[in-house]
Amino acid sequence: MRDFFDNRVGRTESLAPNLSPAQTRVAAPPEMMGPVLKIVGKQTLSGHIPIGGAKNSALALMAGSLLAPAACRIHNVPRLLDIERMGQILTSLGVKVSHVGNTLDLDASSLKTSQAPYELVSQLRASFFIIGPLLARLGVVRVPLPGGCAIGSRPVDLHVRGLQALGATVQIEHGVVHAYARKLVGTRIYLDYPSVGATETLMMAATLAEGETVIENAAQEPEVADLARFCQAMGARIRGVGTNTVVVVGVPRLHGTEYTVIPDRIEASTYLIAGAITRSELTVGPVIPDHLRAVIAKLRDMGLRVEEEGPNRLRIAPAQLSSGWLCQATDIQTLPYPGFPTDVQAPIMALAALSEGSCTIEETVFENRMHHIPELNRMGADIRLKNRVAIVRGVPSLSGAPVVATDLRAGAALVLAGLAAEGCSTIHGLHYIDRGYEAIDEKLRSVGAKVYRCNNPAGIPATPQPEQADGKGIPLQNWPT
Repeated sequence: MRDFFDNRVGRTESLAPNLSPAQTRVAAPPEMMGPVLKIVGKQTLSGHIPIGGAKNSALALMAGSLLAPAACRIHNVPRLLDIERMGQILTSLGVKVSHVGNTLDLDASSLKTSQAPYELVSQLRASFFIIGPLLARLGVVRVPLPGGCAIGSRPVDLHVRGLQALGATVQIEHGVVHAYARKLVGTRIYLDYPSVGATETLMMAATLAEGETVIENAAQEPEVADLARFCQAMGARIRGVGTNTVVVVGVPRLHGTEYTVIPDRIEASTYLIAGAITRSELTVGPVIPDHLRAVIAKLRDMGLRVEEEGPNRLRIAPAQLSSGWLCQATDIQTLPYPGFPTDVQAPIMALAALSEGSCTIEETVFENRMHHIPELNRMGADIRLKNRVAIVRGVPSLSGAPVVATDLRAGAALVLAGLAAEGCSTIHGLHYIDRGYEAIDEKLRSVGAKVYRCNNPAGIPATPQPEQADGKGIPLQNWPT
């Protein structure tokens, strides 16, 4: 850990040898201060991992509930940090929010403001989704430019131009988007890029606009289609759901509804890779296999066996390569749906690091989503980055190490690498992982992984684990900190 910390913040004693320890102390980065995951690698996994509701869908549905002056009940909503933050944003607007188990009740009948607080919006990219429904329902909205994982600029230009085309006046001043409209009027909008956020924002705004809105080159992601079906359940008139041309005919008013979120295809993909990277046989579900076609195809290209078990469950089994390697290298390029999802780029790179041969993984969706490469290399991977292309040369094994998650999916990649590595790994930046994976440690332990959540880098797991009591596994005092 000392070498790791020195590399992160500098060796202060060598720079100022005559100062006292208090004078030379350097604050650790925020990622180093919170809870961590400790992983004992090389465990064979077996069993079934349950898949929760799609985070990216649930967040959009929460924003969509603002369209109706009535109560909505949404089932299969995961217990995640991002969901909690969006709930806080809605509460600040006057929405009554109750999240019990995986059922979320929202009542937006008595909105008290159209201005979202900066301290909440700055933490969550999806918070910008509220601009469409608030503008459509109230005619005015003020939303600070959003935050979230630092994986690229993700500009809001497409959202703004689309809202302007619908008749809104939109200005951005001092980091705050101001929009107002006497009424929104349907029109034809062509998106220069099939942006998920822009498609969802404009589709929601158009549900209460006057006349017909046609969104061309619309995003086709399953989460966009899920939002469209949710709006339909509230009384919206939407055609072309799941296609690249969405047609919305505005209605005067929407009503409350009850709806169930689709399964999370990214969570399912991550746990399929967990089975692959540990040479294990696992099932995951419920899933909608059609939503995972690109990921399944690439896993099969790598020699892994992925099969459907019934209508909503997938099984993964180890590759059977004569060479003895974990899997075969294959080139990957991220693309909008139905292409390979950008959210699985980092997780599958952990698997590619252990593949036979070399491959390239190109990130075309976000320009700054390769922060996991130095951390994977720290564990023994051989990955070089050239512009947006990672050149991965497979290695026979990885070794446990202390590493830092810099965003949600980078954190998932490091968890997967830790499962496959020799020895123990400590993953800092756990709060990023908690943004998109519900109880990741519990789910992995349920199939045989040794993954423990600790309250601080040098601490003891929050709940004593059975193998500590019966003498199995690696004593805590021997784990890296």
